[in-house]
Formats: sequence, C-alpha cells, structure tokens
Amino acid sequence: MSEVTPSPTKCGFVALVGAPNAGKSTLLNALVGTKVSIVTHKAQTTRAQVRGVVTIEGDQLVFIDTPGIFAPKRRLDRAMVQSAWTGAGDADMVALIVDAQKGLNAEVEALLAGLQNIRQPKVLVINKIDKVKHETLLGLSQSINEKANFETTFMISALRGHGVGDFVDWCRTKAPLGEWHFPEEHLTDLTLALTAAEVTREKLFLRIHDEIPYQATVETESFKVQKDGSYRIEQVIYVTRDTHKMIVLGAKGQTIRTIGAEARKELMEMFETEVHLFLFVKVRANWADDPERYREMGLDWTK
Repeated sequence: MSEVTPSPTKCGFVALVGAPNAGKSTLLNALVGTKVSIVTHKAQTTRAQVRGVVTIEGDQLVFIDTPGIFAPKRRLDRAMVQSAWTGAGDADMVALIVDAQKGLNAEVEALLAGLQNIRQPKVLVINKIDKVKHETLLGLSQSINEKANFETTFMISALRGHGVGDFVDWCRTKAPLGEWHFPEEHLTDLTLALTAAEVTREKLFLRIHDEIPYQATVETESFKVQKDGSYRIEQVIYVTRDTHKMIVLGAKGQTIRTIGAEARKELMEMFETEVHLFLFVKVRANWADDPERYREMGLDWTK
C-alpha cells in the first residue's frame, strides 16, 4: 500500500499599510479572530510591527500590522514610519488600507507615491464601508485604482467583519509555497509580557487625553507564573514629566487604579487565568531618545 504524500504547505506574509486610524489594527484583530493589536480612537497607537497569524488548512498567513504612515516630526515618529515601510518591503504582498470616510486625501496620496517602490503584489482594501454611501465607494475605488497598480479591490468593514473572509481567501491564493513560520495554535508573535504591556498601554491611551499618551510607554518588568497557575505581572508606565505622572496617577491614585482594573480584566479574559497586575509610574524624561526603548519596541534607532 503506497504512502499518501502530504499536501504542500503555503506561508505568506501580508503587510497592512495605511494612514493613522485607517483601521489596520481593527482589521488585524478581525482577521485573527481575537485581539492581538491595540485599538483606540487616537492616531499612531501602533508603534511597531505586530504580527497576527491565521492558519487555515495547509495555508498560513502572517498579517503585519504596521504603524500608520504619516509625516514624521519626532525621532519616534521617524522610527515608526521606517518600520512601516520596512514591513511592506519585506512582505510577500501588501494591502493598502484606506478609510472610506476620509477618502483620497493627502495622506493616501503620499502612500500611493510610496507604494510605487514596492514590487510585491498590491491590493486595495477600502475600510469602514458601512459609514458612506455606495456611490461614494465606487468613485473612491476608481480614483485610487487610477493612481496605482492594484491587483484587486476589497470593500470591507473590519469592525463588523464584512468582506474580511474574501480578503483572506485572496491572500491564500497569493501565498507562496513554504514551511509555516509559527505553530498552528499561535495567533501572534508577541510574547505574553509584550502583550500585557500593549493591553495596559491601550487602557492608558483610552483613559488619558491630550498629548500625554504620546509621551508615555509601558514596560513589563516582571512576568511570573505562580504555583496556582495565575500570573503576577509588574509593569512600569514611563512618562516624561512630573506633571504627567500626577495626571496618570490621578486624585488619590484613582486614575491608575482604573487603568489597572481595566487592563487586568482584559488580560484575564485573554490569558484565561487569574492575573495579579501591579502598575508603577516613573518619570524618565528622555525615554523617547533612549536606544534601548526602541529595541524593546522592535524599532530601529534613527537619527
């Protein structure tokens, strides 16, 4: 009796690029089926590449949520934009995510110019289609396709999941033959410690307003598995000024307690175990100019 030859596997890397708040992180979470990238109403919350893994039958797709591409002003901004274009250049295919409500604005025009240097197959994904009229979508699609060589266009609502499956199917057809990069059960390349830090950073962004979030970062200093299977996590929120520290702490420590409670609740749901979360706030005036912080975020140190 002859042996059955196993079907060859496929593995493709898909870079999700777009302007800030185009919905890349929401799309990544919808693709994976769970939360792997933080989502807030604030722009530029994704600072480094986050990879979400989708494995269907013999195909594995690794979707890369890149930082939003914008006009950089600070060192951290430049590192984020460089990370986004690097992610696009290294992928097997590139998806341009466009906010249907904002349309073909200056940010999208700049992205289209940058994509001219990308040789990989490109696809246009118009997101938030539930927010605009059908005629507007058709006109937007036509206008953008006239400016770049996209293989196809998808109309989706990442928040509602509409059209996401069709996009995945297209990516599967384009994925090259190759060994999987991650075990089948893996949904992201983030470690538990990094995932925990990202969750707390999201809660910080949602709770604190104005410019403070962009001057803050969260680091997991200790992540221990207790004998009873629970996790003990110690994190530090670094801010650049004493006044920012007071705001993050809040009156009688109320703000930091709220951030901690919200982060702990979500981490317990994600990790499916008891979580003991301890948050500390420290002032580090120059953290955004510290090469070590960039390495921890997976960003290149840029001048």
